[in-house]
Amino acid sequence: MEKIAVIGGGASGLAAAITAKNKMNEVIILEKNVSCGKKILVTGNGRCNYWNIDQNISHYHSENEELIKDFITKTNCQMVMDFFDYLGIIPKIKNGNYYPSSNQALSVKNALLSLVQTKNITIRENTLVESIFYEKEKFVISCGNNKLIVDKVIVATGTNASQKINTKNNGYELVKQLGHTIIEPLPALVQLRAKKNYLNKWNGVRTDVKITLEEDNKIIAQEEGEIQLTDYGISGICTFNLSYYVAKGLRNKKREVVKINFLPFIKQESLKGYLLWMEKRINSIQKITIKENLEVLLNYKLVEVILEVSNIKKDLLWQQLTNSQKEHLIKNLVSFELEIIKTNPIEKAQVCSGGVPLNELNLKTMESRVLKNLYLTGELIDLVGDCGGYNLSIAWISGILAGLNAKGETYD
Repeated sequence: MEKIAVIGGGASGLAAAITAKNKMNEVIILEKNVSCGKKILVTGNGRCNYWNIDQNISHYHSENEELIKDFITKTNCQMVMDFFDYLGIIPKIKNGNYYPSSNQALSVKNALLSLVQTKNITIRENTLVESIFYEKEKFVISCGNNKLIVDKVIVATGTNASQKINTKNNGYELVKQLGHTIIEPLPALVQLRAKKNYLNKWNGVRTDVKITLEEDNKIIAQEEGEIQLTDYGISGICTFNLSYYVAKGLRNKKREVVKINFLPFIKQESLKGYLLWMEKRINSIQKITIKENLEVLLNYKLVEVILEVSNIKKDLLWQQLTNSQKEHLIKNLVSFELEIIKTNPIEKAQVCSGGVPLNELNLKTMESRVLKNLYLTGELIDLVGDCGGYNLSIAWISGILAGLNAKGETYD
């Protein structure tokens, strides 16, 4: 009888353990926390956005971009759908995002753990793996004073991303012991920080925008949707989706600037005429200042910041502005520049980029190309997705593939 150890009881680890188990083997989950699946509970604001109908590879990022197409395939996507049917999870689909019909992440966690129990998979909680060695075609796993000898290992340790799950994690060290290299882990899906004296004035404002990221004056990414303005910089889904590029750029000493269009619903060439028309219309009743005029369009705290940056007194009328002031104001309305000095740390990020390079893995099986019978899954590998269920997609695909192949099967 073969013995398979799964190190980590998160999303990819549980998926791997479930699919690895059959009547001819023993599967053991080694989990450092007091219980498995803790991080699942904080995904999707507690609702667990576990999949997205749009599986275009543009939503995924890696140092080996050309290999992503070998991982995000139609077959693998169908494999995940079949897995969730097997779990008994009925999806509630909203704007392409999949949630459990209960709208509770706990449903996904419980479904996974129920299958673990049904299949008689052993869970050893409060168990931190300190080292792994490969001797005589066996893996020797050290957990404190205890040792476990197994035939195959699936490493699904995740990372220290997310402030709610911030305990010791040495997954990178474990795979380095076994011969793998590690691309420097960086925070991804994380807030961005700037250094401006007006940030506290717009703190708490949420607004729909179009945001462009420029790296050394070259456009490298754009997003459209809601952002949150904070006392340290910017947050929100649009920001998170840009943070992968920002973290890498800052590491490489690049200049990272975001340009924010606060009026994406108005064409730039029409904005000057729109403001003049609005003021003339309102002026038929009373004199309206440029501040009052703009507050029809934007949050008052944001308006005050834009006027301050534009060096325009808030009690002036549109007609009283010079042409230079008008151009400066319009620029700050549709292309507000904010230089990013750093991201928030990994503990504040939803996930990490970096990890084991994709070219060190067989992406059809998740087996290591460095060492036979070693499998790597989830955040440990150098593959990160956008917001919207994409990082759990990576967890399910990699975990299921690893589990199936560890027991000598493939998805048909």
